[in-house]
Amino acid sequence: MSDARPGRSHGHLPTADEDLRRAGHVEDTPQTRSPSYRLAFRDGDFLAREDLRPVRLQLELLKPELTLQERGITGTVVMFGGARIPSRPEGARTETLGGLSRFYEEARRFARLCTEECLRRGDGTHVVVTGGGPGVMEAGNLGAEEAGGVSIGLGIVLPHEQAPNRHVTPELSFNFHYFGIRKMHFLLRAQAVAVFPGGFGTLDELFETLTLVQTGRMEPLPILLFGREFWERIVNWEALADAGTISQDDLRLFHFVETAEEAWEIVRPGT
Repeated sequence: MSDARPGRSHGHLPTADEDLRRAGHVEDTPQTRSPSYRLAFRDGDFLAREDLRPVRLQLELLKPELTLQERGITGTVVMFGGARIPSRPEGARTETLGGLSRFYEEARRFARLCTEECLRRGDGTHVVVTGGGPGVMEAGNLGAEEAGGVSIGLGIVLPHEQAPNRHVTPELSFNFHYFGIRKMHFLLRAQAVAVFPGGFGTLDELFETLTLVQTGRMEPLPILLFGREFWERIVNWEALADAGTISQDDLRLFHFVETAEEAWEIVRPGT
């Protein structure tokens, strides 16, 4: 039987929390004010050093991973799409963006359908995950919220400040420094990937997902492209196959859909 006292994780050794409290009450001297005296895991200047990049990569992998494990989240429906897609056509930056505003509502309804399934099952699957920002991402988190469930937001620090949208579940709102680790978290639990019209970031996320499945680095899963007209105008898929740079079979890795209900028929369990 362990003789560890309450609050101690390793027998008689103090926890990190205990030492943090103790370090906060030491005498104020030149020595204790020196950066060298700070506990390493509380020293932001030390952790930000170039030499500590491997540690920072590991921390960004671990923090969301442990949080999602603790919340019992085992499967997600990933929603990629443009931050500039407006919720309504009025006031859109361009006429084309105004026309794409219908996908805001489709994303909202699709997220609602996924979250209703998540609540029915109660097994931590079909949890909506977005990039946590505006546009399609906001619509996804809003739909999950309206259904009464939780949703994840995987944000990233950008040159222009961008706070998470108000519909991400606060306890599941994460912020990243490394794009690569963020993209890993999008796909680690993915049951399906829904891709709405967007820009460079959306294209990057789509093609990384397609590449992982095409090369066998990721098991096949439903990849849904909302808006056939948009996607066939942006990417000449048949030309890639005709050129032989992809195979005809690769064109079956994804599905074109127009509505939330059509997408859900492909994603829902049992189909």
